[in-house]
Amino acid sequence: MGTLSYSPDTQPITVDDRLLQYLQVVLSTSIRRGESFTLTWTDEAAGHARTTLWIHPSISMRFEYTAIASAPLSGGYLRQLADQAATSSGLSLNAATWRQNEDAHRVHLLAAA
Repeated sequence: MGTLSYSPDTQPITVDDRLLQYLQVVLSTSIRRGESFTLTWTDEAAGHARTTLWIHPSISMRFEYTAIASAPLSGGYLRQLADQAATSSGLSLNAATWRQNEDAHRVHLLAAA
């Protein structure tokens, strides 16, 4: 489990290393383009039903991983997240959708091997 630190005044957000890789690509690409949007996720374990951040290029971010190596990402899921970030409702992380995409990506990698 890695962490996403967003601005100096918020607590780090604990995120699975794989999902954090996806977030880093999508957030970095959008910020490089000067785009702002919301990022919403659920974290019932932390006592919050839903949390939303306003992602803006002027706010600092830090991505910290527990794993040293990175793994190949699914281009389809990256596009899905990027497209979602570009909508008026912003990027919304859903655990069930995340697991489905990861399972499909693993099957694709095994088939390609």
